[in-house]
Amino acid sequence: MPGKRSGGTNKLTNAIIGAIAAFAARKLLFFAWKKITGKEPPEHPEDPQVALREAVVWGLVLGAGVHTARMLATRFASRGGSESIEESPEEPPA
Repeated sequence: MPGKRSGGTNKLTNAIIGAIAAFAARKLLFFAWKKITGKEPPEHPEDPQVALREAVVWGLVLGAGVHTARMLATRFASRGGSESIEESPEEPPA
């Protein structure tokens, strides 16, 4: 049933998988930002010396990227990794 999880082990596993996915996404986004812009991403976007546009874009990219990576990783893990993300359930034979 959607929304129901069994046991604390599944929650712990999902938390660990989510953290690993977030870490990997963050590293990938730092690398991509550096390759695309030619400079380091803002370390402290709230710093007034960082341009507002750069701070907002970095915040949006980082937030969306990390959240999406965590969501996909935990969804894949909760399915056991055996099904495709796009695969629909099979219909019983007629």
